[in-house]
Amino acid sequence: MLQEFKTFISRGSVVDLAVGIIIGSAFTSIVNSLVNDIIMPPVGLILGNVDFSEIAITLRSATEDAEAVTMNIGLFINALVSFLIVALAVFFLVKAINRLQREQEAEAEATAEEEAPAEPTTEEKLVAVLERLDAKLDDQRG
Repeated sequence: MLQEFKTFISRGSVVDLAVGIIIGSAFTSIVNSLVNDIIMPPVGLILGNVDFSEIAITLRSATEDAEAVTMNIGLFINALVSFLIVALAVFFLVKAINRLQREQEAEAEATAEEEAPAEPTTEEKLVAVLERLDAKLDDQRG
């Protein structure tokens, strides 16, 4: 069983997936910082010194026994902006990968066409048939 696990882990796709998850986690923290520390403060300033992380709707005020119950709309807006940035980055990445794949397929197709023998034209086929007929007639005369 241990050998099967080693074989499974050593496959390229599993290692690629692990690397993708690690890089994705790092990218997420970078995007969150970009949104929370770079993008949203100027947006809040433009909208009249609004701190998006503090925008909330209080459903129940805090009491001595319990904390306030709030809907943190500002945090949701920050998360939404983060998601849109990540989605846009993934879109451009997938678009670039698809373009590269199409270019590689076109190159492979062009190479295959160059290597394949050219199909004889109709005229060449007719000439070949006439030459065979002429050879048969020569054999019959001879």
